[in-house]
Amino acid sequence: MFSFLKQNPVKAMRQKYDAKAEQAMLAQRKGDMRLFADLTAEAEELWLQLEKLQAAVKK
Repeated sequence: MFSFLKQNPVKAMRQKYDAKAEQAMLAQRKGDMRLFADLTAEAEELWLQLEKLQAAVKK
């Protein structure tokens, strides 16, 4: 009945990815390459999960 109030899981995952990518960008600007690499790797993991989630939703 209230399905319009449920949060879209793809949108939530995309927001997590965007936040992690932004953190990585800020770390790069500060010159912290090790943190940048770690955050970028985490963002890539989130992206892979996001692609799987999008494929599951489309089916």
